Amino acid sequence: MSTTSEKQVTKTPSEESNRVQVGLLGRALARPEIGALVAAIVIGIFFLVVAPPFRSAESLATVLYQSATIGIVAVAVGMLMIGGEFDLSAGVMVTTAGLVNAMFAYQYNLNLWVGAVVSLAVALAIGFLNGYLVMRTGIASFLITLGTFFVLQGVNLGVTKLVTGSVSTPNINQMNGYTSLEKVFASTFNIGSVRVSIIVIWWIAFVAIASWVLLRTKVGNWIYAVGGNQDSARAVGVPVLKVKVGLFMTVSFLAWFMGMHTLYNFNTIQAGNGVGNEFLYIIAAVVGGTLLTGGYGNAIGAAIGSFIFGMTSLCIVYAGWDPNWFRAFLGVMLLLAVLVNLYVKKLSTTRKVG
Repeated sequence: MSTTSEKQVTKTPSEESNRVQVGLLGRALARPEIGALVAAIVIGIFFLVVAPPFRSAESLATVLYQSATIGIVAVAVGMLMIGGEFDLSAGVMVTTAGLVNAMFAYQYNLNLWVGAVVSLAVALAIGFLNGYLVMRTGIASFLITLGTFFVLQGVNLGVTKLVTGSVSTPNINQMNGYTSLEKVFASTFNIGSVRVSIIVIWWIAFVAIASWVLLRTKVGNWIYAVGGNQDSARAVGVPVLKVKVGLFMTVSFLAWFMGMHTLYNFNTIQAGNGVGNEFLYIIAAVVGGTLLTGGYGNAIGAAIGSFIFGMTSLCIVYAGWDPNWFRAFLGVMLLLAVLVNLYVKKLSTTRKVG
């Protein structure tokens, strides 16, 4: 008789996982955009109460338009910040793009489409130069793009005055190509009785594309990796130079896009415009959950931050308050956002110990 000796297996309690269990509420709070979403809801309810004009559909369309004018570039700036860099030249680059298009086509009597293509090439070249200098010199992007900011600001004003004799471009609405470009960048359409700008649709589209890139593609993983730790990302084969230069060029592309909207919405552009908007883009991204230290955030959060900006800037007027209070609001929101984002970051990175 064969005896089978079986080892008694002693069942031990499951080992403690090395992660702290986070409940449903904790997981929700760990989303980068959740703080901005709650803030947007609270601010929206507040202004519905104190600013009766905000209750109309027309006012909402105006708020969405105001949000889109900041939100389009804020999407790219937010992606760049996730990648660990800043671009302080984005605001004046919007103006540069519009000026190049209008003046190049006007001075050489060309179709405005040609001017738009030349303007795009100039914008992408500036973005490439910003990224390349940051990566090759090791100088902080804050300083490189601050230098670009001053260069573009001076060139915008100096060249415009030299060429046109004033600080604005000629009116372009009679030039070849205007009608088709205006339809692409600055047309409007009706939803019921409400007039909506096409720039709102473009904004939603860019947010969707950026979200897909960040969350569903290898490039998105690379962006988070280089923002979290550039050296570690390089060590595992991430093309850090290409990723960061690409992010700077993305900012340039969407700045060009907003420059086209500004030009074709008003038919002319002022050379001094855009100064200060770079901070609004950064604030929108930070309020939306993007960390200043990089490696954390998303495009939806930047969109919500932009919506808070658009809603507040207009609803302060709708409520009949002094518009100067808006700047104070921006400062408070920025400080609160930084504190909330640090807390949310801790929740999202909490792991079990032991």
